[in-house]
Amino acid sequence: MMADQNRSPLLAICTAILVVTAMYLAASIVAPMAFALFAVALVWPLQKALQRRLPTLLALAIVIVLCATIIGSLGSAVAWCVTRVVEYLVADAARFHVLYQQKADWLAQHDIYLASLAVEHFDVGWLIQLFQGLTLRLQGFLRFAFVTLIFLMLGLLEVGMTRDKLAVMANRTAGRVIIEAATESAAKFRRYMLVRALMSVLTGLTVWGFAMMMNLELAVEWGGIAFVLNFIPFIGPLVATLLPTCLAVAQFASIQTALLIFACLNIMQFIIGSYIEPRIAGATLSLSPFLVLFAVFFGSFLWGIAGAFMGVPILIAIVTLCAKSPSTAWVADLLGGEAERPDA
Repeated sequence: MMADQNRSPLLAICTAILVVTAMYLAASIVAPMAFALFAVALVWPLQKALQRRLPTLLALAIVIVLCATIIGSLGSAVAWCVTRVVEYLVADAARFHVLYQQKADWLAQHDIYLASLAVEHFDVGWLIQLFQGLTLRLQGFLRFAFVTLIFLMLGLLEVGMTRDKLAVMANRTAGRVIIEAATESAAKFRRYMLVRALMSVLTGLTVWGFAMMMNLELAVEWGGIAFVLNFIPFIGPLVATLLPTCLAVAQFASIQTALLIFACLNIMQFIIGSYIEPRIAGATLSLSPFLVLFAVFFGSFLWGIAGAFMGVPILIAIVTLCAKSPSTAWVADLLGGEAERPDA
């Protein structure tokens, strides 16, 4: 008996390692499937409402077309912003390179070797390669979106069937817990995405307005990039402040101005992300900031950009599921933020 108890934690660790390995190796299939399940949770209320008035397949077609339109519009907007930035950098590549080299020389003359090294690496060639890499990722995004839409279509058709199976399964308690956790997680997903969308719009408008005020080139493009990247916690806002700062070094030929832009953008991001967003999200989405950051980086390691976006929803689902069982409630308490669980 004691030997079985000692083996249980080891078995759980080995199982977790095998599951993570499988998720990493099968990323091309698992990532679109996870994203599709997340999308099912978001759009199921619309699908259910349409099915009351329309045939199921017609309602499904409307939802799929709507989702494809939203994804296509976002993808096209990002592609336009990135393309505009690349064209701008390529057109003035020679001037930017000279300015960056002058800054590197000035910093070296004042014995600021660390900053000089940074400026030398953040040259126009590096920026062009970065944005070209983003363009290639956007091309991969189209393939990812196509597979996700297929999984989404099949998932919406089986939501009701799956719920009925869980309701009549032999282990009624397990079925009830899964249904309740899935329902509550879906509600949290919708609130999470609503909050992220509102904060992303606010961030995009703020970055655009600040860039216009500072006469920074490509103000609209920076606002669009900030809007999209804000959907990825921590990493997205940081990248959205670094990119215009690098361009500002060359445009204004002033390290001080670039640092001012970087500081102001980060202050705005901090106010929106750390003050406004938590008050709008409320206690239901309270999570440990450390684990949110871990989820973003770990998801990025597994599935790239899609994983960075899906890290937080997966964490929300894990916390919600653990909170439904007394034996795992401590995990929900550990992963959650300051708010207490309603059933505690």
